[in-house]
Amino acid sequence: MATDRRASWLKGVLDLLVLASLTKGENYGYEIAKMLAASGLGQIRGGTLYPVLNRLEEAGLVSAEFRVTERGPGRRYYRLTEQGRQTLAEQGRLWLAFDESVRTMLASGGLK
Repeated sequence: MATDRRASWLKGVLDLLVLASLTKGENYGYEIAKMLAASGLGQIRGGTLYPVLNRLEEAGLVSAEFRVTERGPGRRYYRLTEQGRQTLAEQGRLWLAFDESVRTMLASGGLK
């Protein structure tokens, strides 16, 4: 029986996907998770997403601001920093090159 490796693949690229999700403006964790799910990546649980957001914040790739809401709990809004934009551009190019290499190898093995 073949092993489904999608969770491992996602783990390796989730930081990059979270950065990409913030290119159009700030957002909070739940909405980021919904955006990722809507793109076909499946449900990203808070126990996976929030450590990624914290790591990106500590690295200076995103900034965060807590805001009190009139109804319900407050939310942390995340925004891409200039360093985050540069990292996304650099790492995004590397990922696309890697993706092309994988596609080439798979195609040479008869997969399309």
